[in-house]
Amino acid sequence: MGKITDSIRQKLTDTFSPEMLDIIDDSEKHRGHGGYREGGESHFTVRIKADHFNGLSRVAKQRAVYHVLAEELKEDVHALALDVQGTE
Repeated sequence: MGKITDSIRQKLTDTFSPEMLDIIDDSEKHRGHGGYREGGESHFTVRIKADHFNGLSRVAKQRAVYHVLAEELKEDVHALALDVQGTE
């Protein structure tokens, strides 16, 4: 795993204590497109399931994740696809 992947995993784990967390580096699928960076870690899919998201709307769930990853999104991550679920 790379530095950015590790940072994403650490922040999401510390904040949400997820029951399930899957971080996929999709960067190679975007080779030659905007935001692609040699070596990857520019495009991600994150699947997360945690109690924290119970009762929240889809938009509120996504905003919570974006808030935690604001630094990565500002500097390093070009695209982030999310699948955010509660446990209920």
